[in-house]
Amino acid sequence: MSNEILGLQPTTVWKYFDEICQIPRPSKKEEKIIAYLLETGKKLGLETKRDAAGNVLISKPATKGKENITPVIFQSHMDMVCEKNNDTVFNFNTDAIQPCIDGEWIRAKGTTLGADDGIGMAIALALLEDKTIEHGPFECLFTVDEETGLTGAIALEKNFLQGKMLLNLDSEDDGQFFIGCAGGKNTIAKIDYERQPVPSNSVPFKITVKGLKGGHSGDDINKGLGNAVKILNRVLYKGTYSFDIAIAHIAAGNLHNAIAREGIAVVVVAAEKSEPFKNFVEEFNLIVKKELRITDPDVTITIEKTDMPQYIMDDFTQSDLIDALYACPHGVLAMAQDIEGFVETSTNLASVKMNDTQVTVTTSQRSSVESKKEDAANMLASLFGLINADIEHTDGYPGWTPNPQSEVLNVLKQAYTNLFKKDPLVLAIHAGLECGIIGEKYPGMDMISYGPTLRGVHSPDERLLIESVSHVWDLTVEFLRILK
Repeated sequence: MSNEILGLQPTTVWKYFDEICQIPRPSKKEEKIIAYLLETGKKLGLETKRDAAGNVLISKPATKGKENITPVIFQSHMDMVCEKNNDTVFNFNTDAIQPCIDGEWIRAKGTTLGADDGIGMAIALALLEDKTIEHGPFECLFTVDEETGLTGAIALEKNFLQGKMLLNLDSEDDGQFFIGCAGGKNTIAKIDYERQPVPSNSVPFKITVKGLKGGHSGDDINKGLGNAVKILNRVLYKGTYSFDIAIAHIAAGNLHNAIAREGIAVVVVAAEKSEPFKNFVEEFNLIVKKELRITDPDVTITIEKTDMPQYIMDDFTQSDLIDALYACPHGVLAMAQDIEGFVETSTNLASVKMNDTQVTVTTSQRSSVESKKEDAANMLASLFGLINADIEHTDGYPGWTPNPQSEVLNVLKQAYTNLFKKDPLVLAIHAGLECGIIGEKYPGMDMISYGPTLRGVHSPDERLLIESVSHVWDLTVEFLRILK
């Protein structure tokens, strides 16, 4: 499959993207991609360094006559979201992503593609290699662990960078420039439970929710996509109060920054109620398919006999849990008052996971208004506090305040107009970007975010629009050419 990728234009960008796909790079396990970047910088004969966190910086001096131009930073992140379909056999710690061409798009076989932000890295490396471009001095910054906490940006040393303009290559819409982003934090609830023996004359069932698209908990939160945690819990809620089911196991969703795509629950029900309960689940499957016929036409809820579990959750905790999950908000909480159509505040019911003693519910809050982010997190803490859960908040990360008078924005807009004879859209984004953190460490840094078109990020439906990559490459080259 790599051969067909290597035939695409611009050749150097796709060469690097193909190489990046061969290197496992889960969040917090970036050792192999760090080594690759250090070796690439060395091969290109460029100044290359890494900091204590693992962030890598490769610097390229100006071409002749451009030494006094404002120094620029191109920034991307190394790690990728590791999501796969349940029926896909794949180890993200050892296996290479398998990209393939699907019409106008590049996608991967049964897994996330990692174009978020592998394509940003590939563009940066191609810039470093290219000897035909006229440019001032620039640096390419590759950060670690963006997807699970932005810890690379957080740990970035204050004197590590020399550039005055930062172009973040981590946005997902060709022709759109982003000059602000939401801040975020997670709220995690842990609920202890007691294991009880399985009642005699019980029938065990496994309930599975699958076929949802999932997606990015920031970019896609306003699209009405189905959430596997919420759907599975609707089954359990009805099952508990109408059929007296008992939960033995529940697992739905995975990552804090992804909308839950799949979920399973193992339950037991008295033999005399087993057939009515099974009928209810099958009928509910049709209801949900109708509800989500536009956004998630492939959603399916199945029920099947399974092995008898050893234990079940105690009645009191089960009732508290399903009530809290039912009441737990998911989706847009507020739209921005000053930017039409822009999500201000949201929350993602990301996952519910269960071990032998405890159930963990992870939620993620985002807002472009810091006080509203805290308010949303406190709302979630209050909800789960009502069932005496232990509550934990992550430190979170700051938003990035838009600057419509930005010089880097004006130059990139001019470059876009030169090439495409139309104006780009200038927006803020509800997703989290590292710009907010970097801006705190480097006050006065002039920043913008852009990139090629991606869809379905943070899910196995992730895909990259081929044509948009050449657009972004040409735009970046033109930006460097006209920058004064």
